[in-house]
Amino acid sequence: MMKMIATQSPVLLFTFLLLSVVSCELELTSNVVKAGSMFTNRQYYSTINVTNGGEFGKWTWSEICPEDFYAIGYSLRVEAYQVGGDDTALNGIRLYCSRLNDRSILYTVESHTGLFGDWTQTLWCPSGVLKSFQLRVEPYQGILDDTAANNIKFRCSSSPVLEGFGQTFGDYGKWSDECKEGGICGIETKQEPYQVGLDDTALNDVRFFCCK
Repeated sequence: MMKMIATQSPVLLFTFLLLSVVSCELELTSNVVKAGSMFTNRQYYSTINVTNGGEFGKWTWSEICPEDFYAIGYSLRVEAYQVGGDDTALNGIRLYCSRLNDRSILYTVESHTGLFGDWTQTLWCPSGVLKSFQLRVEPYQGILDDTAANNIKFRCSSSPVLEGFGQTFGDYGKWSDECKEGGICGIETKQEPYQVGLDDTALNDVRFFCCK
């Protein structure tokens, strides 16, 4: 099924180039460690989610930042538009965690990630931490090609909204609740397993954990 995709505006292109420079500088000057499931015993006080997530797949496992680390940026694994083939759009979300006033050491958490696509440039809060999110999801398409989750936005505690470089099918739902204290410190994804030649959707939904 052929789908139309929107082109990026000049403003978004300028923003992308600016954030690319910031991203490269931060990642080159920081030590980045994959946390995986090493810190799942960390206590969190709430879970934030949205109501428009996709219907396919199952909730997988959680990954949480180390104690005193919070999510300050993220990147997405996105499959490029398949021009009539099977699109999966958003496959994964990788959070970058740091201490509040020291970004020299970064840990990453991402839960289960789909098989398709490449990781985008990382987006960072200029200061502060990620506090809430909004998910772009294509509703069930019946006999046509389904993609489920396509993109995500995060709001930083310092106010900026960071929209990912995902795909454009579907619409954004309502914002999640906000982490009232601290910030986002972990992630759990809902993924549809590989369908072996049938219609794949990969990432359908996500929820995040709030830590003090």
